[in-house]
Amino acid sequence: MPLPQHIAIIMDGNGRWAEAKGRPRVSGHRAGVKAVREAVRVCRKHGIKALTLFAFSSENWRRPEREVALLMRLFMTVLSREVKLLRNNDVRLKVVGHTEAFSPELQQRIRKAEAMTADCQGLVLNVAANYGGRWDMLQATQKIALAASRGELDVEQIDEDTIARQLTMSDLPEVDLLVRTGGEHRISNFILWQAAYAELVFSPVLWPDFGEQALDDCLNEFAGRQRRFGQTSAQVEAQ
Repeated sequence: MPLPQHIAIIMDGNGRWAEAKGRPRVSGHRAGVKAVREAVRVCRKHGIKALTLFAFSSENWRRPEREVALLMRLFMTVLSREVKLLRNNDVRLKVVGHTEAFSPELQQRIRKAEAMTADCQGLVLNVAANYGGRWDMLQATQKIALAASRGELDVEQIDEDTIARQLTMSDLPEVDLLVRTGGEHRISNFILWQAAYAELVFSPVLWPDFGEQALDDCLNEFAGRQRRFGQTSAQVEAQ
């Protein structure tokens, strides 16, 4: 069965899962941590190279202040609690996004967690936090513009590879499979460049309930699709 090298997941439905059970929304985020562990385990089982999880978007700051504060505290707790498990399972953690907007304490926790797993050679786990696809392309173009203004780069030399090298996750394969849980059908400003040719799968399962079977269902759907990359079906079949 053909498998993706790089899976990205929009972990949606935590709040609705909690509300359906009459619980505070943050309890859904806590329950979602178990689903993260399960997704990492399944990806390791299948030998997938990279897993990117959309944890906190640039737009999530607009949520109620109390919920954002609780999410930040949960993020710090999870970083401290899970990093040894990641290291023991040869998983390298990378936090991608505009992390400078976080508190100094959280930034320090992020750096420590990344350093503790830096030598791991198995799965790369990207946690997208304060991340947006438009932000990613903006920061890339700002770097390119600065290089051009310094005379380090000619405008005529700028191509797609120039931009791709400045994006977060530039050292990883482009996303093959983009999954959104929770029944919504949109990508919400997530990895706009890296997922240009990704297969999109929208699962009705709320994230806290998204276990091995749900992820395997997505992998099976991916395996059943023909990826043409602009070619015809006949050309792909001939290859």
